[in-house]
Amino acid sequence: MGPNEIARSTGKAVSPGERLKHVRAQLGITTREVAIFSKVIAEAENNNEFLISGPWLTQIENEKTSLPSIYKLFTLASIYGLSYSSIVALYGVDVTKIRMFHARIPIAKTHLAQQESAEHATTALELPVRFDAGLNVSKTNLLSRMIETWGKVPLEFIQHLDLRHRLYGFVGFSDYTLYPLLRPGSFVEIDPELRNLGQRSPRSEFDRPIYFVDLRNEYACSWCELMEDKLLVLAHPLSPVKSRSLAFPKDAEIIGQVTGVAMRIGISLPETVERISGAPSQS
Repeated sequence: MGPNEIARSTGKAVSPGERLKHVRAQLGITTREVAIFSKVIAEAENNNEFLISGPWLTQIENEKTSLPSIYKLFTLASIYGLSYSSIVALYGVDVTKIRMFHARIPIAKTHLAQQESAEHATTALELPVRFDAGLNVSKTNLLSRMIETWGKVPLEFIQHLDLRHRLYGFVGFSDYTLYPLLRPGSFVEIDPELRNLGQRSPRSEFDRPIYFVDLRNEYACSWCELMEDKLLVLAHPLSPVKSRSLAFPKDAEIIGQVTGVAMRIGISLPETVERISGAPSQS
């Protein structure tokens, strides 16, 4: 039984110290043994901040001292076999909300989004769509019926997302390079194995490969063409943004080809973001 299951099983509010004490008791180790084990971690990390003393741990378990440092929480998580996020959660910090709050912050520049792999994630992943289980998604249907809301989906239901071999990027609120085909605020899936520019002529703009490009001091999500030693970062014809020509690969590097997009439609950007970025209104 993990630390978060104790309160649910008893129906009572349990303090962080009591939960940690319960986990230690289940492992059958003493506070002195925890102190000895902590020396191994401190020596390996060459940092005495990871050390834990028996008396200090007793005080923590009895709520008679201040909050543990990030180093000591790391040591306890290592010894007790807990995830770092779960042991931090004992003290009221839900690290799974980091992704949620980041999505609410109007970052202007396009950037790569760091993501935990499915092997290390312990809770649901925030996704832009939730599908009605009663619908057959293999058949054509009204999108309004299929997409309910932005919500959380358990990771076991999204194993088709290759978090290990794919990168995921966020198109900044001021990046109108491929607007209106690709709206600012979109999340994109990137295949880093597909970095060579395609030579075939696309039948339409929807078939034209989109690339995530590192411009050294920023990122861009765009169509691309290679002209000798120049990489053309091409904007959509209806975009207010101009196409750019950069030295390749000195000033521009292709991160990979965009293979998937999660994009909200029919929603205007916040006026404050439009005012700051000078972007055109989408109302």
